[in-house]
Amino acid sequence: MTHYIKLIYRIGLCLSIIAFLNACATSKSNTDLVTKALPSQYITTSDSSNVAAINWKEYFSDPLLVDLIDTALKNNFDVLIAYQKIKSSQAQVKYAKGLSAPKVQGSVVAGGEKFGDYTMAGVGNFDTNLSPNIDDKQKVPNNIVPEYFVGLRSSWEVDVWGKLKNKRRAATAAYLATVEGKNWLVTNLIAEVASTYYELLSYKSEISIIDETIKLQEDQLNIVHVQKEAGRANELAVNQFQAQLLQSRILKLELAQQIIHTENKLNSMLGRYPQTIDVNTNKFDRDVPAQIQVGIPSQLLSNRPDIKKSELELKASKANVRAAKAAFYPSFSITATLGLNSFNPNFIFSPQSMAYNALGGLITPLINQSAIKASFRSAKAEQVEAMYTYQKNILTGYVEVYNQLVYMDNLSQIYELKNQEVEVLTTSIETASELFLTGRATYLEVIITRSAALQSKLQLIEIKKRRLDTVVNVYRALGGGWN
Repeated sequence: MTHYIKLIYRIGLCLSIIAFLNACATSKSNTDLVTKALPSQYITTSDSSNVAAINWKEYFSDPLLVDLIDTALKNNFDVLIAYQKIKSSQAQVKYAKGLSAPKVQGSVVAGGEKFGDYTMAGVGNFDTNLSPNIDDKQKVPNNIVPEYFVGLRSSWEVDVWGKLKNKRRAATAAYLATVEGKNWLVTNLIAEVASTYYELLSYKSEISIIDETIKLQEDQLNIVHVQKEAGRANELAVNQFQAQLLQSRILKLELAQQIIHTENKLNSMLGRYPQTIDVNTNKFDRDVPAQIQVGIPSQLLSNRPDIKKSELELKASKANVRAAKAAFYPSFSITATLGLNSFNPNFIFSPQSMAYNALGGLITPLINQSAIKASFRSAKAEQVEAMYTYQKNILTGYVEVYNQLVYMDNLSQIYELKNQEVEVLTTSIETASELFLTGRATYLEVIITRSAALQSKLQLIEIKKRRLDTVVNVYRALGGGWN
């Protein structure tokens, strides 16, 4: 018997060595990629001050906007879904931890088995009943042999190669990645609510300007009617002024529809049904900061949740590769049983029915490892994909900040020029109206001047809205809002 045990041990050891060498040859990988270094600055030299560190309640000073964002963070369905994904990921971490712990199960078994008369068990049972060494209680039934067991069964895979440990690490990194995914969702939601709010403010500001224009056009139309009756204007002039007034009323109706659409978009983000949102258009005249502290590009790695998420996913993929590699190696497991075992139910709970066993086993893959190889190759490909995604998100973050800084500077210059244009055209309206009343300007000049002034004022509001958007987009691009 000892000879057979030694032989089995030697065979197992040889098989393990063969499997180990095969695993080393098969699972060689070189997935280390060089990460491109970030530039040391954006456009100009920057210090480490960064608005991303400012809480969103301090960054946005409008009380109504703060209230809207706060409502969105509580009720937005995408955010609520993200929290459930985090809970699901937490459960996966606990599951991965449970894989490395011994498993203990309670077991209650009752059954029976009929052995053939020409089998080792059947002959053995018959012969046992003839032995003088047993009493009547120990005799085995001749027909069906009952089997009763009450106790514990345990199994434990010894994590020699770190397969289970790496699965646990991968699950933990994936959980943290879902947290960062939620944070990135919060950052984008805050930016979208703020941008939509400014869009609503711009539409309502445009409505105010159109109302003022309509009032002036109605007064001008009345004047033209008087001039026609006095013979100083004709019907064509009346028609032209009237057409311009109708066009302004149509534009007002179109803007009213845009306001409803924008309000509904904002309400949807807040997780509520359509309702009117009363905004103060005076808030739209807030000054845009001349300079926003953006810090240095390397801060993106710690501030932007999408970059942190891709970094954690890269860590998870590396752990998955190591776990897949460990699948080539032999696995060691220990099983044990402790309980009460008897073929006679009358003696199942007697001390003599105590039974136990312990067994250590080694399982090693030798033939048809295609499934293990495919799993390993898939894990390596996912790791390379995660590395590229990480690099892509870093590049995207830098480009977004850079673009917004350039855009902000250009918009400041465009706004100043457009503001000067509005002032000139506003003055020209008064001039054209006075000249028209004295007969030194035609009604077409008045109409053209007033139309140009209206368009210029509306464009100025649009530029102002875009400037406020850059304030929001820079904050988002830097990774602000989630903390």
